[in-house]
Formats: sequence, C-alpha cells, structure tokens
Amino acid sequence: MPELPEVNRATNLINRIAKGRIIERVETVDDPIVFTGTTHEEFAEELTGRTVESAERYGKVFYLNLSGPGRMPVLHFGMTGMLQVKGELATYYKETPKSASTDWPPRFMKFILHLSDSQAGGTTQLAFLDARRLGRIRLCQTPLTEPPISDLGFDPILSMPSIEEFELLVLKRSCPIKALLLDQSFSAGVGNWVADEILYNARVHPEQRSNTLTNEQLAALHHQTANVCQIAVAVDADDSKFPENWLFKHRWGKGKKAAHDLKLPTGAPATIKWITVGGRTSAYVAELQTVGGPAKKLGRGKRKAKEDEEGDENDLASATDSEGPRDKETKSVPLSPSFRRPVFGKQPNVK
Repeated sequence: MPELPEVNRATNLINRIAKGRIIERVETVDDPIVFTGTTHEEFAEELTGRTVESAERYGKVFYLNLSGPGRMPVLHFGMTGMLQVKGELATYYKETPKSASTDWPPRFMKFILHLSDSQAGGTTQLAFLDARRLGRIRLCQTPLTEPPISDLGFDPILSMPSIEEFELLVLKRSCPIKALLLDQSFSAGVGNWVADEILYNARVHPEQRSNTLTNEQLAALHHQTANVCQIAVAVDADDSKFPENWLFKHRWGKGKKAAHDLKLPTGAPATIKWITVGGRTSAYVAELQTVGGPAKKLGRGKRKAKEDEEGDENDLASATDSEGPRDKETKSVPLSPSFRRPVFGKQPNVK
C-alpha cells in the first residue's frame, strides 16, 4: 500500500496540478464506505467554488487547504487508492501494470475535481481512485487537530522526536520492533517496505523485542527512521533512484525463487529471508540482522497471516505486546515541543 514516500508524491502532484486553481465542479460516486462522516453530495457541495491553496501530508494521510469558509478534504489511500490526472496514467504504488489506461472517467474513481485557472485559462481534471474501497475520504475543519491525524504518532519527516524521546517510546514496549514501527500511533507513515528498510539499514532483526534493544541499536533506528524516509521523499518515491544497496531493490522475489545481487559489506552474497511479523511479510538479511536479547515466539501457526507482500494493513491498527492489548501508556511519555505536529504541516526541503 502507499506509504509515506508515495503519499508525499501525491501531495507534490496536487500542488503541481491544482495549486492556485478553482474547483469549478466535483463529480462523485455514491460510496458510503469510502466517504466517511459525510456523503458524496455533501463533499462535492462543500468543495465547489473554492481555490486549492496547497496540499499537505501527515503520515499516510493527506489533505487540501482550500480558500474560504468550509471544511477541508482529508484523504487516505488505504491499499489501492491513487490519483490520476486526465490524459496521464495513474500514480501506482509500485509499478504500473500493462492494463493501465488513460480512459476517462477512470475506473474505480470516487471523485473528480474539475479545476480551472482564471489567469492562464483552461481546465484540469484530477481523480481519486480506489479499487478495493479501503481508502477514506473525510471533511475536517482543522485536519491536524482532528482524527485521523490527531490520533497518529510522530511523522519521520515532519516531527521526528529527539533520540531521548524516541528511546522512551520504544523501550516501554515489549512487542517486536517491526510491529511497533508499523503502529501508526507510534510512527505515522511507516508501512511494510519502509519498516523493513529501516531495520535493514539499522541492522536490527524484525522480531527483536522493543525493550531489548541496545543503545547502539536505538541510535541506529532513530537515525534510519528519518534517513530512509528523507531519501525516498527526496527522489519523489521514484524507486529507480533509490540506493542500489537498499533492501528494497532486492526484496520482491519471495516465492518466485528470483535471484538477487544484494551483497554483504564483505562482498559475499546476502541471504534474504522472509517471516511474518506484525501481520505482515517481513524481509531481512540473515547475516546482518540477528535477534539480540530474548525473542519470544510469535505463535504464527495459530494466527497465520497472509504471505502476500501487499496484504491487508489497517493503518489505524496498533502494535500488540505479546499479542495482547496495546499498551495504553504509549502516548503518556512527556514530549518536547519539537515532537508536536507543525502548525501548517510544512515539510523541509531535502537535498
């Protein structure tokens, strides 16, 4: 599913296509599952006639700042959500399938914004698509202070906590570190491939329990959580521009016996293995990521998860400690002002 880098790419697309344009008309389809807390008619009525001032992102959620009175559209892709500009192919999560089309209106569309430019003239159409109906479309008065964004943890680009705060948040949990990274109330925007990339670069096994991490491992995790996201965002989620030594370049061959050329620092071939952690298929390098400290068995035989790399992932689901209830004290650690969400959600320029 689209993760922080891909959602950031979507906000860049909106700013390129829609910023400064007036929403002349909104086409919608009736979908009470995807439209949450509002109807498709109400959504269209509230957006029509307003100017798109900017698009912003927090975690995997993005929203439009619109001129004038009224609520703002707050959007979440879910597993298969995407944007498409009329005349262009949609922005797919991983690779564009051969069946992709520029037919209009696009299949599985939930709404289309008809955007006009009062100065240059002409119109542009921007569509939101969702084939599996796991995305969500909302209206919020102040997106950063209302659910779903207000329920999220830190954003690795926008509000990365200090190392001291990060250590407190991690060490008070006993769940596997991969499950914690996937918990959106802990690190907003980190999904399956980003979490695996963070753990690989930090040299931490996905099954290692959070409260067993050493100071060195915590420091590496803190650095790589921000670093992986910054690198991916800097190239607009274009995976062809990701570093060649990233696990991402080699992790997709599970079940196909595909060869890979990932090398260890010694130059020897790396061994990529797959396990299920936090309900997701997790890739790791056996020679570099070993479990330190006690690692309890996760009982995978009793609760076998889908082995599909693109399997279901509930962005609002939380990590569990030994498969029990989520630690409700996770958010009780005092945080410095640097952790708080930025007032306008602005993102730094990453060189």
